[in-house]
Amino acid sequence: MPRIVLDFDPPQPEAPELAADTADLVYFLSWAFSTRYGANHELSLAALILRGEFKIDLLPLLTFADREVEDAADAEALERAWQDAAPLGECCQRVAVALASGEKRLADIAHEYPRLRGAIEELGRIAGWAAERGARIRVTYVLEE
Repeated sequence: MPRIVLDFDPPQPEAPELAADTADLVYFLSWAFSTRYGANHELSLAALILRGEFKIDLLPLLTFADREVEDAADAEALERAWQDAAPLGECCQRVAVALASGEKRLADIAHEYPRLRGAIEELGRIAGWAAERGARIRVTYVLEE
């Protein structure tokens, strides 16, 4: 099962961890990222709605990397995934509000992926926590069986 793993710079040994099953979030991030390549999955369409109708800049949420490094390109992508935590926290908050807005298409997504909104809310809280401490954050994923 895929899951999200967070890193902080500087390291934050007391950092909260994502407690919930984050597979729905991994799926959303992957499909939302794929919209630029013409993906036509329901999660890709949700990203388009969030960007177009709700005017949410998803770039902070879509700044993530595969945690498994197999070559130099993977290592570079992992390094590029570092970001300021405050914009990520704000983005997550706006996405969570939109998912709870009652907009029919997003409500359908929230129903189909019941852990998505909670995982985004939790990621937003953790990003806010990191921002309060002046730490950068890196969102990565791992694919586990």
